[in-house]
Amino acid sequence: MTTAKDLQPLYAEMRQWRQHLHQFPETAFEETQTAEFIAEKLTNFGLDVHQGLGKTGVVATLSAGNSNKKIALRADMDALFIQEQNTFSYASRHDGKMHACGHDGHSAMLLGAASYLSENRHFNGTVYFIFQPAEEGRAGAKQMIDDGLFDKFPADCVFGMHNFPDIPVGHFAVKSGAMMASSDSFEITITGKATHAAIPHLGCDPILVAAQLINALQTIVSRNIDPADCAVLSITQIHAGNTWNAIPESVVLRGTFRSFNKNVKTLIVHRMTQLVNSICTAFDVGVNIQFNPENEGYPVTFNTEAETAIALRAAQAVVGGSCVNEKPTPSMGAEDFSFMLQEKPGCYIWIGNGSSENSCLLHNPHYDFNDEILPVGAAYWVKLVDIMLNQTSP
Repeated sequence: MTTAKDLQPLYAEMRQWRQHLHQFPETAFEETQTAEFIAEKLTNFGLDVHQGLGKTGVVATLSAGNSNKKIALRADMDALFIQEQNTFSYASRHDGKMHACGHDGHSAMLLGAASYLSENRHFNGTVYFIFQPAEEGRAGAKQMIDDGLFDKFPADCVFGMHNFPDIPVGHFAVKSGAMMASSDSFEITITGKATHAAIPHLGCDPILVAAQLINALQTIVSRNIDPADCAVLSITQIHAGNTWNAIPESVVLRGTFRSFNKNVKTLIVHRMTQLVNSICTAFDVGVNIQFNPENEGYPVTFNTEAETAIALRAAQAVVGGSCVNEKPTPSMGAEDFSFMLQEKPGCYIWIGNGSSENSCLLHNPHYDFNDEILPVGAAYWVKLVDIMLNQTSP
């Protein structure tokens, strides 16, 4: 049975890899150094390495035996546009960018599994190790798929993993069905008539209209969505004006909405459109609303039942049944791994990153991946291969 202890000899290397990646964060579709670092390691392990899918994606292949079974394991590589506030020795050296979501750790765990499996080929079939760019809002998974990911690497199923603060170290959480929400963005441009702030009656104030809209849009979830359904709508940006004594001509509002249900998503779009158009008409201002203006939204991350049962079995084998939460509350966060799950059956699991004290939450400038979980995550990948490819490592 594979346990974290089996991967412990690789801990020092995985920690070194992780902290190296943390120092040199790269954002969406610019992960060139990251990809080269990962590709070099995989090549040294003796794997067949392919680069360039999704611009900077890396896929490595490892086969053993004569089975036609194929499993894909995915880790994300990209960082965020966040200025790191940590002061430890391996803090980000790239101004305005940091690994604030643990993708450095995800890559290190999958590298650890690749290293171990290359030396312990006690399986019968093929493993594809997918290192994906641009998870953070740029749909790198979809780009890799559009570039032929599953045509070139025809996996039977695909598995993903993400660290999760406030799940204890040595624990996992996973369930079948919706694991994470869909995600969509919007941009509303309100165009009024600029004027001096001292004579507002001669203009048409778009800021006043924006204030009405912000309040009105919050009624969609509270008054239009069935309370038994989950949804969230958040305004995250307001852009208007550039001086103290002038009412601006326009205001731009941006934000996001999330749900687990296509009908709920459709209803949100419908009610947003109604409210925006009617309120702006009432105030005699122009308006333009765009949904997903920069890229398409992310679908629901939906785990298939059979593959979830296998993921559960692997996690329980690594950490014990009492350390696996089989009924986690789905997250309103979103994941572009959902695009892979639309193409192949599979499962997305959360691995505990430990306490979030001292602001150690995802997307926080003080966040840091917990290196203690590196052997646990790598052991999960190895055990998953053991189970899926029908032979258990001694």
